[in-house]
Amino acid sequence: MKFETRYLTFNTTEKREFINITSDVMDVLQSSGIKEGMALVAAMHITAGVWINDAEDGLLQDIDDWLEKLAPYGDYRHHRTGETNGDAHLKNLLVGHQVIIPVTDGKLDFGPWQEVYYAEFDGRRRKRVIIKVMGE
Repeated sequence: MKFETRYLTFNTTEKREFINITSDVMDVLQSSGIKEGMALVAAMHITAGVWINDAEDGLLQDIDDWLEKLAPYGDYRHHRTGETNGDAHLKNLLVGHQVIIPVTDGKLDFGPWQEVYYAEFDGRRRKRVIIKVMGE
């Protein structure tokens, strides 16, 4: 079995941003030479997430609105530590921190319209994502 690992680094300008990283995942897969296997994409921070969905601006805004309703910015017990990102931790729980994508015949085996997003919920500082492709 072969493995290829790459780290992406983000330093977003906004507190919340959604970044399409599909092409980055495809680059790692192509670099690996793996034809059959899987790709793991994971946020390496508890205030960020990764998901697979449609790359449509209206949907991204709907997701952002939905997350803000479920985990609004506000006063959380976590803020007693000096942090002010309690909502970002909850948003991470809602979207998850990783996805696994099947690799078939050297390609990401997506359904129609599926793309990979990095979701930043407490930005304006350095964050990382790991992409690990494994297989034969």
